[in-house]
Amino acid sequence: MEGKIELNKKEEQKIRIWKQCTFNIDKDYQYVKKGWIFNAASNLLYYIVAYPILKALTKVIYDLKIEGRENIQEMEEGAISISNHVLVLDCAMIGLAFGKRKIYYTTQEESFQIPFVRKLIKLLRAIPIPKKIENKKNFIKEINELLYKNTIVHFYPEATLIPYCENIRTFKNGAFNIALKNNCNIIPTVFIFRDPQGIRKIFKRKKDVTLKILKPIKCEGQYDIQKIEYLKNKIKNEMEKAQKNEMSEDDEMEIYVNC
Repeated sequence: MEGKIELNKKEEQKIRIWKQCTFNIDKDYQYVKKGWIFNAASNLLYYIVAYPILKALTKVIYDLKIEGRENIQEMEEGAISISNHVLVLDCAMIGLAFGKRKIYYTTQEESFQIPFVRKLIKLLRAIPIPKKIENKKNFIKEINELLYKNTIVHFYPEATLIPYCENIRTFKNGAFNIALKNNCNIIPTVFIFRDPQGIRKIFKRKKDVTLKILKPIKCEGQYDIQKIEYLKNKIKNEMEKAQKNEMSEDDEMEIYVNC
C-alpha cells in the first residue's frame, strides 16, 4: 500500500491514501456483514492472528502502555468510544485496549478503495462512513443495532489523521448524535505521547505512546443540538486535561451528563 504525506500550514502531516479501486455505497449497502461463516473468519483473523501480532508490534514500535482499563471492566452494555486520530495504527491500539470486547471501527470511504486492504479491514470490523446524506440513514440504523447488541463502536470525531498531533482538534457531531439518540455511554480514550526512555532513547526519534481510557460518560434524555455542543465541549475538555496530565481526583470522578 502506498501513502502520500502532505504538510499543512503548521507543518503537521496528514496522510492521504491512494484511491485505486471504485467503491460505491448505495442505500442497500450492508455495513455490518452477517452470516456465521463471515463472523467465524472475522473472529479467527481478529483474535488469533491480528491481536497477538499487533500487540507485539505496537509494543516494539511505540512501547505502548494502556491505562484506565478498570474504567470499562464492569461495562457490558453497548457504547460509543472515541479518540484523537494521531497514528496509522491507533485503531489497532483501541482494539488492544478493549481486549475481548467486540468492537467495530468507523472509517472514511477512501479506506475501502485500496485493493486487498478493503477486504482485510472489512474482516477486522471496519465500517465505512457514507458521504452522501441519502445513505446515512441505513448507516445509522446498523450502528444502532450494534449498540443494541451490546457492541462497542469506535469513532474519530476529529475525522482527519494527523500523525503525532499533540492537540485535541475540533470534533464533528456524528458520534455524539448517535450516542444521544441511543442514550448510550461515550467512552473517551486519549493518545498521549511521551519521550522514549532507557535504551530506546538511543535509536528512537519519535515519541512513544500511552493510551488512556477515561471514565464512561452517561447520556440520557431528549436530543437537541445544544446538548450535542455541550457534550462535545465537555468531553474535549476532559481529553485535553488527560493529554496534559492535569487531571485531579475530582476530574477522575465518573461524569454524568443528563442530556
